[in-house]
Amino acid sequence: MLKMLALDRFTILLFVMVILATFLPVSGKPAEIFGVITTAAIAILFFLHGAKLSREAVMQGLMHWKLHALVFAFTFALFPVLGLMAKPVLVPLLGQELYWGFLFMCFLPSTVQSSIAFTSVAQGNVAGAICSASFSNIIGMFITPVLVSFFILGQSDHGFDPTSSIIQITLLLLIPFILGQLLRPYVFPYMQKMPGIVKAFDQGSILMVVYGAFSSAVIAGLWHQVSASTLLLLIAACSVLLTITMLLALYIPRWMGFSRDDQKAIFFCGSKKTLASGVPMAQILFIGQPLGMIVLPIMIFHQIQLMVCGVIANYWAKQSAGKG
Repeated sequence: MLKMLALDRFTILLFVMVILATFLPVSGKPAEIFGVITTAAIAILFFLHGAKLSREAVMQGLMHWKLHALVFAFTFALFPVLGLMAKPVLVPLLGQELYWGFLFMCFLPSTVQSSIAFTSVAQGNVAGAICSASFSNIIGMFITPVLVSFFILGQSDHGFDPTSSIIQITLLLLIPFILGQLLRPYVFPYMQKMPGIVKAFDQGSILMVVYGAFSSAVIAGLWHQVSASTLLLLIAACSVLLTITMLLALYIPRWMGFSRDDQKAIFFCGSKKTLASGVPMAQILFIGQPLGMIVLPIMIFHQIQLMVCGVIANYWAKQSAGKG
């Protein structure tokens, strides 16, 4: 049951980090040292992402440009439009800072690992999903900061230069990713021999960022600002957003005449948002902002999307097995 709902060890550890930060937040000089270690861990994480991505899969997937164009439209057009349309409703309910977090989530790229994994489980177009989700994350390193600067930080009282953020993201995320791609022939064989260590590092770096972000937020009074009722409203808002995007991601590809395998890839890549890239981006983009409030919506959305996609992927897998 837990596996079907995608309540894996990583998801549980995410909540453990939030609880740990609530009762034992890191602050002062230790927080500065922890921040440097976390930054290094993020760079290595994206190096590993680059090394994991097969060039053959990229070339095979690139041929299917219509699939990628539709996923791109869902990720960087539909989600932002829905997020902006929700402003009159959500700002009074959630407050300005949580709404910023909700809108930031709408600006993020698609997930990589889980989009590919769920497409594979559902027996969809895996090569297309690999290329589409990876392309979304690479292009998102440039599109997300621009959207954030224009629609969030451009309207706040803090001065913000999107150019410097793009440079920071390039240095911290994109260059390690490219290095991983270039060194893939040498690095990937070792990654295959040590899948447990790579996975632990992959997830560990995200857990570090979440712990650091929530430590700062708790010290700044996060749980005094976010009540139980506000948290429930945020869960409801994330659920409604996911429902709308999933319904559109289900019926639009079908209406456009995509094959069943492609429909599954578009569904899983086009309806999801990345926690793995989102949290590191938030750390760069929202310097001096309430980071815990910013990342809380994507953490909630992440869990809801995993649970729902886990159920749907298993259902489609059984359907395919029945037809086979």
